[in-house]
Formats: sequence, C-alpha cells, structure tokens
Amino acid sequence: MTLFGWFLFFLVVQAIHFLGTWKLYVAAGRKAWEAALPIYNAVVLMKIINRPWWWVLLLFVPIVNLMMFPVVWVETIRSFGFNKGKDTLLVLVTFGLYTFYISYTQKLTHIPDRSLKPRTSGGEWISSILFAVVAATIVHTYFMQPFTIPSSSLEKTLKVGDYLFVSKFHYGARAPMTTVALPMVHDTIPLTKAKSYQKFPQLPYFRLPGFESIDRNDIVVFNWPVDTLVDISPNHMRGSVIKPIDKKTNYVKRCVGLPGDSLEVRDGYVFINGAQNQLPDRAKLQFMYFFKSSELLVQLNAEGKPINVPIPLFMDRYDVTEMGLISIDNGNNSKVFNYWAMLTTEAVDKLKNYPGVHSFVRQVAAKGESDRESKIFPYSPYYPFNNSNFGPIYIPKAGTTVAITVESIPFYKRIIEVYEGAEMGVENTITQSGNQILLNGEPLSQYTFKMDYYWMMGDNRDNSQDARTWGYVPFNHVVGKPVFIWFSSDKYKRFPQNIRWNRMFTTVGGSGAPVSYLKYFLIAVAAWFVFSFFRKKKKPKA
Repeated sequence: MTLFGWFLFFLVVQAIHFLGTWKLYVAAGRKAWEAALPIYNAVVLMKIINRPWWWVLLLFVPIVNLMMFPVVWVETIRSFGFNKGKDTLLVLVTFGLYTFYISYTQKLTHIPDRSLKPRTSGGEWISSILFAVVAATIVHTYFMQPFTIPSSSLEKTLKVGDYLFVSKFHYGARAPMTTVALPMVHDTIPLTKAKSYQKFPQLPYFRLPGFESIDRNDIVVFNWPVDTLVDISPNHMRGSVIKPIDKKTNYVKRCVGLPGDSLEVRDGYVFINGAQNQLPDRAKLQFMYFFKSSELLVQLNAEGKPINVPIPLFMDRYDVTEMGLISIDNGNNSKVFNYWAMLTTEAVDKLKNYPGVHSFVRQVAAKGESDRESKIFPYSPYYPFNNSNFGPIYIPKAGTTVAITVESIPFYKRIIEVYEGAEMGVENTITQSGNQILLNGEPLSQYTFKMDYYWMMGDNRDNSQDARTWGYVPFNHVVGKPVFIWFSSDKYKRFPQNIRWNRMFTTVGGSGAPVSYLKYFLIAVAAWFVFSFFRKKKKPKA
C-alpha cells in the first residue's frame, strides 16, 4: 500500500471512529468534536476509559496494536456499564462496530471511577498474559530478539547450537512492515507449517536511528534476500516477491564488504580494495580438505554403517566439527579410509600428528574455472567465478551512479527490479535489445543506487551458502547484531555433556578467548532472591 493509500485508510478509520463514538464522548462530559481529531481523540478516549495516556503509543505500534485495539474496544463499552459476556463477545466479533449499536440505541451513563481490576481470576490471568505478550513483543521488535545458530558457516566464532540475543538497536530497529501477524513468531506458526501472517496491508520501510553503522567483519543477522526463489539461478533471479521483507528467513553471516568497496576472493581469502581482509582473532577460516586414514574416525549407526558424525573424543581433541567418509580402499592387509573435512589450518596441523592420518589436500577451484553447478553470482558467462576465486566486484553504495552495459547489468539487475523495484512498490522491468539495456522499455545507460548494499560471507568458506551464491544484501534487509550467547548445546552429545558451559553468557564480539559471565549472573540471581526473602520478612503485618 502506498503512503497515499495509508493516508486514505487512516481518514476512513477516523471517520468510523467519530461516527461510532461521538455520543460516548458527550456522555462522558467531553465535546463531540474531540472524537474527530486524530490522535487527540485517542488521548481523550484514554481519559474516558480511565487508562494511561501512553496506551495511545501502543495503538500505533504494528503487531502490538492488533492486541491493543480489542482491549480498548472492551474497555470503552465497560466504561458505560456494558460488562456482560455477550457485550464483550459482540464488540470483539464486530471489530468494535458494536459501539454504533450502543451509541445510537442505548441509554449512556459514563462510569468515571469504575474498578479496573478484573472481576474473576480468569480475567486477571488473561489481563496479565496479554500485557506480558505486549511487553515481550515490544522488546522482541525494537530491542532484543532471540536467535539460534542452525549451520556451521561461522563455526569457531558461532557454533551450531548457540542461542543468541540479537540487538535491534545497534543498527537501528526496523519497524515491522507486515501489519497483520502473530506476535513473536516469524513466518510460520510453531509446530505447524501454517503461515503466521497476512501479506496485506504492508507498511512502508522505516528504521529508527541506530547507535552505530555496520563495520567490516561485523556478524550480522539479516533477512535472506532471495528467500522468494524456488532456485537460485539466472532463470529465477527476477521472480515475484512472495514473502514480505520482514518475513523472509533469518540468516547470519559476517559482513566482509561494505558499500563502495571493491571485493575479490583469491583462493578463499577476501581482498578489499586490493588488500587482504584482516579478520578478528576470534574468527577462524575453515576450508575443505581431503585426507586418508588407517582408522574409522566417524560414528556408526545401528546397522554398523558410517553416519558421518566424528567420534566425540577425536572431534574435541583435534578440533574437528564437520567431516564425512567418502570411500574405503581395500588393500592387501588393511583398509584406507578416505575423508573430507572442514578444517582450520590449526586443525590440519593437529591432525597430521594423529597416527595413520596422511595425504592432506585442500579443495581449491582454479581462477577462471566456472562453477555452474553451484550457481555462482552473477550467473553470467562474462564472469566465470567460483567459491574459491571470485570477483573483483563493486558493492553498491547509496547515491553512487554506475554505468549500465551488457557486461554490468548481471550485477545490478535484481537490485533494480526487486530490491529497489518490486519490494518498494515500483514496477521495474529490465530487458535487452541487442547491446542496449532497457528499463521499462526506455534506454538505460546509468543507474543511481537508492540503498546501501553489503557483502555477507561465512568463515566456513567451502560450506557456506553466502553472497557468492546470491549476491548483495540491501540495508533494508538487515535485522540486527548478535551480541550475547545465553545458551549453547552440542547436538553430537547427550545431556548433560551436550551443554557447553564455557560458551554460556559470553559476548559475540571482542577479542581474545570468550569469557563466560554465567557465574556472575547466577550470583546476581541468588542475591536478588535473598534480598527479596528478607524484605518480605521485615514487612510489618497489617
């Protein structure tokens, strides 16, 4: 919906509110015109129903207002003595329009000093739960959101099974664009495959000011830009926008390229503007290696077949997180097991000391060797890139103008058509006539970007679907910055050995070995309980 469309919608809602409530305002000792002034009428209504003025703010917070409007409808009719269950049911099922019936057919008597306490224990429970959900939704949307690490693309810095708190305010909290959705869930209802939202209506993109900008090598949570695609390939990169931006899948990667950078990947290492990118000391790059061993180093299933899960003791001692058995060579007197593994250089050095392990070979695709099967951005015969050797490319910056040619359009087509087109309510279509690029049928020789874009990659370079596969990440897709690990569990181990105590209550950023603040948290909680216990004992009896 456009801004003008939202303005008309707002006026219609205000007109309905005035027609349905002006008699209630008068009965409460107010003026009829006070029901007609936008925002002011809501402030006055809070006085009529004996509720705090700041409730008005909650009526304008997307998602939260879906819970607050029904509360206000019920509170309004109860302020005039309509407390029966049927009244509550009717005002809810008619979306507040039951006030028309009350206003124009019933005798109106305002109760200014009515009790705000629920009349039943069930009502008190419902009230408490409702406002707990409202408070949690506000925190979840504008301050902190819990997040789980599902893959190993940032292994060593963030492990599979880490549970994080992601800050929304570091880069500026993004206001919800999807207005009709269940609170505190993403795109599906838990334990079901049912969609948790309605696509219409959509609010325009808006972000509150942040405390910092995205820095190089920051770990960032963002909405996967190509989540609308069935397949990542040239034939699907235009596609239709199926999911709203804020309901696309949440991804987490490291931002190695900033707006305006020239980026290149050489043998798996990132170079920015010609210089190799220097990662923080907590970041450990991993690459795919092949090696041989005289031992079976992975676990077996019930049938005695390999399940490609490293043996726990071996895994911990030699810093191996992912590996698999490729094949078994049968010799005269012994077997040779062929493995693949994602390893740091330090892990390779350790493994070389393991008895019977030998013949390490790192997987590296040669420069100029096109990786069609993996579908490498920008999917053009002009650019035979692969995961190991990629670029150089330019990362778009807001306000920068680039030349549009047959050679450059593969990089920017999706930006123009989708990110700065369909997702912003603009119908942009790129076509080609000979050597001429056309935008909506008109010649296009240059384009000025409206947004900043970022290049997100995983540290597990040969096992990370990242920007090398799907390209740039627009700033309006950025969700937040991971700041804190509150729990961590190893899926390869059983309880209680699976709990990584040393990772709990550690920070994501910083340098040096992560320090756990769990003991300090537990001390603070214990101190609070002791304080509360003695405070209650000292209270005088009535």
